[in-house]
Formats: sequence, C-alpha cells, structure tokens
Amino acid sequence: MKDKFIVSPAPHLHDRTSIPNVMWNVVIALLPALVFAVYYWGWRSLWLTLLGALSAVLTEALIQKLRKVPITISDGSAFLTGMLLSYNISANSPWWLPVLGAAFAIAVGKQVFGGLGNNPVNPALLGRAFLLASWPSLMTSGDTWIKTLSRPFSQASINGISNLDLIHQNLQTVAPKAYDLVTSATPLKVAQTLRDSSFVNTITSSDSLNSVISNNIFTSLFDLGTLQQLFWGNVGGCIGEVSVFALLLGAAYLLWKNIIEWRIPLFYIGTVFVLTFFLGGIKGTGYSLMLPFFHIFAGGLMLGAFFMATDYTTSPLTKKGRVIYAIGCGLMTVIIRLWGGYPEGVSYSILFMNVMTPLIDKITMPKAFGRIKK
Repeated sequence: MKDKFIVSPAPHLHDRTSIPNVMWNVVIALLPALVFAVYYWGWRSLWLTLLGALSAVLTEALIQKLRKVPITISDGSAFLTGMLLSYNISANSPWWLPVLGAAFAIAVGKQVFGGLGNNPVNPALLGRAFLLASWPSLMTSGDTWIKTLSRPFSQASINGISNLDLIHQNLQTVAPKAYDLVTSATPLKVAQTLRDSSFVNTITSSDSLNSVISNNIFTSLFDLGTLQQLFWGNVGGCIGEVSVFALLLGAAYLLWKNIIEWRIPLFYIGTVFVLTFFLGGIKGTGYSLMLPFFHIFAGGLMLGAFFMATDYTTSPLTKKGRVIYAIGCGLMTVIIRLWGGYPEGVSYSILFMNVMTPLIDKITMPKAFGRIKK
C-alpha cells in the first residue's frame, strides 16, 4: 500500500510564523515613519530611536542573565519595545529619556511578569506612562514652532505690517496664553487649549492683535491645509506621530503579511471618528466637519491603533472580543481628549483596555461544543 496516513498531535497545520518573524516584520513596518521623522526633524530622531532600542535589548539581556534563563534578545521583541517607546517621545527630548523609559518598559512592564507572553499590558505604553508621570513637561512639549499655524500667522497684518516676528514678539506680552499655545504645542494641545474658556475670553476681545490671533487659530486648525500637513507630516509631536501616510504604509505591510487583523484598527479609529463627529465641537468656535478627520490624523491614534492595540499578548483572542476592545479604546481616547487633563488619550486608553482583556476574553469565549450547563 503506497499511501500512508500519519497521525500526530495538534496543531496539524503550520504556517511557519514565529516570534522573530512577527517582531522583525513590525520593526520593518515602522521604518517609513522613522524615515519621515529624520526628514522633518533631523538625525536626532534616529539617534533617540536607536538609544531606546539598545537600552531595551541590554536591559532584557541583563535581567535574563540574572534570572538564569535563556537570553532571547535575538527574537526582536525587546528591540521593538524600545523602538515603540522612542516613537512616543518628541525629537527634542534629552537622550536619557528613551534610555530610561525603555529600561523601565522591559524591566517592569515585561520581565517582572516572566517575560514575553506574560505581560498584562503593553510594555512600551507602560514605559511612556512612567515617563509622562515623572517628566510631564518633557513628554508633552512639541516642536519649537508649530508649523500647522505658522502659515496663516505669517499672512496676518497688524497696523499694516505683515511680519511673523512682530506677532511672535508681541504675543509674549499681549496674549501670553496664545503665545504659549502657538510656540510650544502639538495640534492636539492647541485643540485642548481652545476648550479653555479663559483662553477663549483672552483672544476674543476687541484688541486688534487678539482679533488676528482668534481668526487665524480658529480657521486654520481645522482646515484642509492642516489635515494635509497632519497626513504627510511636518507638525509638532512625537517621533512616531510625524506622518499618517508613513504609518499607513507600515500598516498596509502588516495587513498584507497577515501579522495584524483589521478589526481592532478599524473599530478603534471608527469609534473615535463617530464620537468626535457628534461630540468634538469647541465652544465659541463653532463646528467644523473636519474635526473627526483632525482627531484621527492628529496625535498617536494611528500609531496606537495599528502597532500597539494589536499586540498579541495584551489584546483579546476572540473576534467579538477584539471589537469590544477596540470600541473601548476609542471611547476612552475621546473621553480623555475632550474632557481629560491631557491632550492625548491613546496610551492610557490602550493600557486600560489591556487590563480589561482577560474579562473580555472570558465573556466572549465561545462555549465548547456539547458542553452541558450545570
């Protein structure tokens, strides 16, 4: 008999997917964003990213050696954690910030729970939360001059003089809150400040300079030009948030390689879009149909939805659970952005839903066929 039947234990099918294969492919998918960051902000973006990745790898190797377990730094998981941590800081951060954050992410967010596959929350986001709690001013500072607003301000005219430097100098004394806003803020920080009633009262007075500020801020933040800059890059923010286009290139690569699933990004981004469409209006400035697009393009939503919320260990196993998880991430993100103390809510929303993952899995796990309820 020529044909033979081989019986073996499950799993019976293998697609040659491995941990190193997954991790290094995600690293490859993150490279377009790094290229855009270097183009817009210089080589310091690359330097900080490498420092974070190297710190994570060395921390993991040291702890595994002390634990007397096999050293697994070649699988790429530690390198990816350090890279993602660095993507969550701005390009003008001090060199020690990604080093310390990546070390904390690996030591406290991963190795203390037993290593890869045992961590309850995303280590990179835990490291970011640690840095944000310890050095909030360094973590929330944007680029030196927010380029999103520089174009309309440069066209403004005061007493017949069109001069950006003149506005820049006078803002410090006439409207210091407005000066702080346009010189050291990310787009989301601008949107958050516009919800501050005291700020709105400051810039809507009869003073000619404040009138110029009011008109330009309100009309330029949510226009098509701003969305184009957010999509291609050239805005203040973190290294990994520089370009929506670059992140979508990486996301398309991961979807093509079947490394991430579409449900979490789609329902996460979709929830933010729908909620900001109905709730995102800013008092005193009217409503813009561009607001939902602004919220999905600005900040770390794309980075979080495609590269962090989809983490295998900390996201639900079931398809229904992933939908619930993603909607929860979107809901928490909008709540923090619109009413919270921080302008960005992606990191904390994902961390919160990471903790909820075991409960979501328990609720949505299908019952075994033939099981009888007691």
